[in-house]
Amino acid sequence: MRFVDVKLDHLQMIVDESGKNTPTLRKLKVMLGLMYKYAVIHEIIPKERNMVEYLNIKNAGNPNALNREPFSKAEVSRIWEAKNGNTYYTVILMLIYSGCRVSELLDLKKEDVNLEKRYFNVVAAKTAAGVRTVPIAEKVYPFFEYWYNLNDCEYLLSTSEGEHFKYRNYYDSYWKPLLNAVGMKHRPHDTRHTCVSLLTVAGVSDKVIKKIVGHKGQDVTEIVYTHFEIAELIDAINKI
Repeated sequence: MRFVDVKLDHLQMIVDESGKNTPTLRKLKVMLGLMYKYAVIHEIIPKERNMVEYLNIKNAGNPNALNREPFSKAEVSRIWEAKNGNTYYTVILMLIYSGCRVSELLDLKKEDVNLEKRYFNVVAAKTAAGVRTVPIAEKVYPFFEYWYNLNDCEYLLSTSEGEHFKYRNYYDSYWKPLLNAVGMKHRPHDTRHTCVSLLTVAGVSDKVIKKIVGHKGQDVTEIVYTHFEIAELIDAINKI
């Protein structure tokens, strides 16, 4: 992603997902401020694009203050039960059973979803390994189908008004209230850890897990010579 394309939502997500305390985030904010000052001076971005002053670090806390563990089996079961009362619980399940980052799912366009062949493409990611084909698990396929056909929004997921989700809006207006309603405290990234944990318990190999969730391979051989057909990835994700 080009520096000029970075939005406040991207910066805020980094802060919210970091789990770092206030002193650490103050240092981060100072560093970002210097970066933006440099960008303005060298005319990389206009002055009004300096968004650091709007970055909220007030919700910072000790990383141990929130549950940093994957969702437990009981918690996943409660999410399944809760979905009947609120459709937006299905988004949490889609995250758990795909292992993708919340930003990847929120920014997923319908044109990158292949319902017939049961996969979707992540075309923009934080790392090169993150650009990948992700299998759609049988358990959550109906949810992908539902959101795909819900409205004319170009993105798979949308707000109650049919608009593209901004991370801050999703986190504050959907994620937190939904989890509070079922008595849980998790960050969106915990869904990713949950998927990896479930795949590991199911006996899926590390190489396949990395391919699904977009982790970089550990060595050159693993990166260059390992190739998986989508059918293999679908078979793996359906084990959880």
